[in-house]
Amino acid sequence: MQDLAAIGERLEPIVLNERMVLQEPKRHVEHVYFIETGLVSLRVVAGGTMLETAVIGYRGVVGASFLWGGHLSTHQSVVLFPGNAYRIPVDELRRVIKERPEIRKNLFDYVQALTFQCVQTGLCGVRHDREQRLANWLCLACDAVDAPVLPVTHDYLYSVLGLRRAGVTETLIRFEERGLIRKMRGVLQIDEREHLEQKACCCYKLVSGAYASSQSAISVKEPVS
Repeated sequence: MQDLAAIGERLEPIVLNERMVLQEPKRHVEHVYFIETGLVSLRVVAGGTMLETAVIGYRGVVGASFLWGGHLSTHQSVVLFPGNAYRIPVDELRRVIKERPEIRKNLFDYVQALTFQCVQTGLCGVRHDREQRLANWLCLACDAVDAPVLPVTHDYLYSVLGLRRAGVTETLIRFEERGLIRKMRGVLQIDEREHLEQKACCCYKLVSGAYASSQSAISVKEPVS
């Protein structure tokens, strides 16, 4: 996005290590992160349990909720797959978007799509079955990392989706028998993406459509090079 040249020199490159916490709930949002590679899990944490509401990857943004006027984070943001990002202090970004309202609009469009994903995830957990939800997550995660290989374990999938471990294992075995995926040690490879999308619930098309209709293709590689 050409407009991001306005903040390029103010961005700080940062390595995203696995399990690195970018934001904690009820804490002040200090930085906005522009994700280039890797995957970040957006979670609701309460009563000693957590539930993932969205995944943020390639050209996604963590911390842009300050646009709604809030100063505290409502979610926990944790790096699931390691990668790289650029960050900028919230106060600095506020000053920039006052001068460049087009940047605010692009970020606002992205936050709307992300918010829709969070809401849709809640509905999905109530209305759709295990196979649909798992296929939906795999498709969205592949979109977010722009790759068909996901370094994710059974343990992670059952914990963030709120499913029984045995049920997740059974469903993944079924997917593998149908040739949709291949399970390797700590890695899932998607072999039949089109067929996997057919197994996903309607939430996948709704969420991916929301991102497609927003101006969420935010890249900072060119401005900082």
